Amino acid sequence: MVLVQAKVLDPTHLELARPIAVGRGGNVFVVVTESTNAEAERQPWLDGSSESLRNAYGDSEPEYTPSLVRETNPGYGA
Repeated sequence: MVLVQAKVLDPTHLELARPIAVGRGGNVFVVVTESTNAEAERQPWLDGSSESLRNAYGDSEPEYTPSLVRETNPGYGA
């Protein structure tokens, strides 16, 4: 399978960004993906990430003191 970008010339014709190895009259399958507003798609991911961080490191998270450490990591801070 080869992924090639194409420019729409009209509703039934495409201009490929580069040649493909298909002879004249050969058949290909075309999958059309519509462009999306990248920022609109990105914002829900950022919101979800922020919420997860707030849940993990929020005010309800207990304070972990050195006395709670059962086994130290000798490589930590090295």
